[in-house]
Amino acid sequence: MGQLAAQLPVTRSAVSQHLKILKDAGLVSEHPAGTRRIYRLNPTAVAALRDQLDTYWQRALTSYVDVTEHAADEMTEEGS
Repeated sequence: MGQLAAQLPVTRSAVSQHLKILKDAGLVSEHPAGTRRIYRLNPTAVAALRDQLDTYWQRALTSYVDVTEHAADEMTEEGS
């Protein structure tokens, strides 16, 4: 974690807390190597998260388009 924390603009404690959350979520795994811990992304879990986020954003954008088109239609009808 020390090498990772040195590259980030947050405290080692904050990095440790974030890694714990990612580990608890199954997005990161760790294993000991002497006095160090080696962290790795879980590519399967990250891909599943990415798929969920893509689905969420696609639905949100589709809803936004529907709302704006509906509002534009109403404004056109009022102007007629």
